Amino acid sequence: MLSEDKPVRRNSSLALERLRSIVDQREREGLRQLPTERELAEQIGVGRRAVRRALEVLEAEGRIWRRQGAGTFIGAEPHRAEHHLKKLPEVSNMLEVMEVRLRLEPALAQLAALRATPSDVTWMRNLAAKVVAADDLDGRELWDSALHRAIATVAGNALFLALFDVVDRVRQDDTWRHVREALRTEERVSLYTGQHDEVLDAIERRDPLAAEKAMRRHLLALQERLLLQTSGALGGAPDGALADAG
Repeated sequence: MLSEDKPVRRNSSLALERLRSIVDQREREGLRQLPTERELAEQIGVGRRAVRRALEVLEAEGRIWRRQGAGTFIGAEPHRAEHHLKKLPEVSNMLEVMEVRLRLEPALAQLAALRATPSDVTWMRNLAAKVVAADDLDGRELWDSALHRAIATVAGNALFLALFDVVDRVRQDDTWRHVREALRTEERVSLYTGQHDEVLDAIERRDPLAAEKAMRRHLLALQERLLLQTSGALGGAPDGALADAG
């Protein structure tokens, strides 16, 4: 076994040394992609396994990055928004989510009051009714999110809507689902239902200031519940998780 491993180690070291030179040369030439593993193995005169090991070292050093189906590229991997979005629930917490919602959604409600058509109001009223009619948490969360997104859509700003979708995606992560279930009570559901109606009433009246204030009151009620939870006042739920959906 030992005698069989030694050539592999020697070949891997040779491959790493040669690959460093190849990367340096291609950088000087302004080239950003390396040849395939098979081509590199033939060029260096070692097996593909040795090339693969050497590439792993270079990738760990940040000299190259690889994407399946696309190839191996020189330099640091570029920022990928989709990858970053998937990691947000791990690096953020629901207090941060509420801070963003408090700055984003009142503005969306204000714009919706300025731009909503009668058919938009009917659409949002129907969604609010579905929130009330839902007889389980899954259904209630589904329609609640749909209502808030409808308000964001009616606001008529594509960039705002994209921001809303990012926040909503983090908010609904399964990581915090058990806390949403623990915190939702019939009393709170009744409160949030009334607050939804206040927001929609203001939008229908075309009163942007009232719509902004009503949405802010609604989100502050959610934030208050979250702060109680994180302080331990509600008990039974881990810190940093989500208050019930609103």
